[in-house]
Amino acid sequence: MNWHTIGTIYAKELRDTLRDRRTLISMIVVPTLFMPGLIFGMGKAVTVIVSRAKQEVPRVMVIGGEDSPGVRAELGKSARFRIEPASPDWKALISDKKVRAAVEIPRGFERALESGAAPAITLYDYQGELKSGFATEQLRDFFDGLRDRATSRLLAARGVPAALARPFEVAQVNVAPPEKVGGNLLGGIIPYFIIFLCLIGAMYPAMDLTAGEKERGTMETLLCSPAGRTDIVVGKFLMVLTGSLFAVISSLASLAATLLLVASSVTAAPGGAHPAGMPSISPLGILGVLAMVIPVAVLFSAVLFSVSLFAKSLKEAQSYITPITFAVIVPVAVGVLPGIELSYGLALVPILNISLVCKEMISGVWHWGYIGVIFGSTALYASVALALCVRMFRSEGVIFRT
Repeated sequence: MNWHTIGTIYAKELRDTLRDRRTLISMIVVPTLFMPGLIFGMGKAVTVIVSRAKQEVPRVMVIGGEDSPGVRAELGKSARFRIEPASPDWKALISDKKVRAAVEIPRGFERALESGAAPAITLYDYQGELKSGFATEQLRDFFDGLRDRATSRLLAARGVPAALARPFEVAQVNVAPPEKVGGNLLGGIIPYFIIFLCLIGAMYPAMDLTAGEKERGTMETLLCSPAGRTDIVVGKFLMVLTGSLFAVISSLASLAATLLLVASSVTAAPGGAHPAGMPSISPLGILGVLAMVIPVAVLFSAVLFSVSLFAKSLKEAQSYITPITFAVIVPVAVGVLPGIELSYGLALVPILNISLVCKEMISGVWHWGYIGVIFGSTALYASVALALCVRMFRSEGVIFRT
């Protein structure tokens, strides 16, 4: 290989890429704006949605309890929910979100409560629905309070201190440092988007430098130059790799700037000590993610380059690359699932291994054995893909496929 020739080809492709608006958007604009938009935009949206759901006075239905007028009257006086008239189709009303929850008061509940042997109260909700969950939580708090008051009365009537019912409290204290807490919250999400942006950053340069040149008829001109086939493919591949890495660096830089901005705005506020719920990520973890993404970027660049090289046009290249996108999303999504942990078997699974190890590194946990296996196996897969690129570029049937 002639590195001077490779550098010349790379410089030429870089100039052409910088003139392409679509490629610049995929390499710079989207990765740079994505992380701030994700943190500020989605964070704000989730905050507003949850706040509105908590402020809503939920509609609940009381089933039974005709012989417990005191409990029903106390429920009706509560401002925490609005009691709807009982209906035989109350289950359908909850499923249709017309009623948020229902409570079934068994027969003889109020009379049994005075003797300390009341039957169980049953709460009905729409599992997984946010507002129904809040309504059920408020109903549970109401009956917990009712139970505590009844217990206090029964104990007082027998001359027993009310504290006997709860002789001790259970306190919960977090011992994990802020970066581990933040890594646990964001560790599964950040690798997902980083790997996806790594793929997107390589996608458009790969299609434009192969199928795009075939479509424009400029591939033959380049092949007539004194540059060897290997030099050409390496120069083009380096440009695709640049697009992938630039997308990752842009997204990580914008993520770091966003977190610093949020942290500075919080600490600058009156009494602004760093709050316990504020996500904090290990800076070394971010650098570790960048290092682990390098072989993945090589793998993506080589695979996308090979697939796009086989296509006859940009449209055909897009149809070939779409399944690759789904093939990448699935293992990354599996890595986000709770309970999936690193093992030497999973360390050999492409994409999934990177997602899992990046999640650990963002939390500040460094499994050096796994990291070595993952980096080595991913570099091996990338080398095979790059060798395939060179072999395909030397094939006349692929280059001049029309």
